[in-house]
Amino acid sequence: QLQFVESGGGLVQPGGSLRLSCAVSAPISGFTLDYYAIGWFRQVPGKDREGVAFISSSGRVTRYADSVKGRFTISRDSAKNTVYLQMNNLKAEDTGVYYCAAEIFDGSDYEVDSVGERDFGFWGQGSQVTVSS
Repeated sequence: QLQFVESGGGLVQPGGSLRLSCAVSAPISGFTLDYYAIGWFRQVPGKDREGVAFISSSGRVTRYADSVKGRFTISRDSAKNTVYLQMNNLKAEDTGVYYCAAEIFDGSDYEVDSVGERDFGFWGQGSQVTVSS
């Protein structure tokens, strides 16, 4: 079972920036996140959870929702078993609870091409992001 610690959420004004972190661990010796693809999702009350950014297990391939392209950057630090979501030029519509999720797929550079919420089996607890003046 994976354990997630999400941090970095909060209240920010429109146009501001936040960086979400998602540190993942497991109660096994030598655990590494390197085998897992990661997704960041967000949810607004009354709406379905939306995938906003994905990164392959290798870190070479990323994919973004159209609504965040050019503003959000997903990255990962293998040594720290941590994934980040840098969010710039935030808008009111970016408000929501942000979740990171992990799953092992086939390890190819295409593994995050079409994945969505139902493909991920391990989820963090969520972090609230509020964009408001």
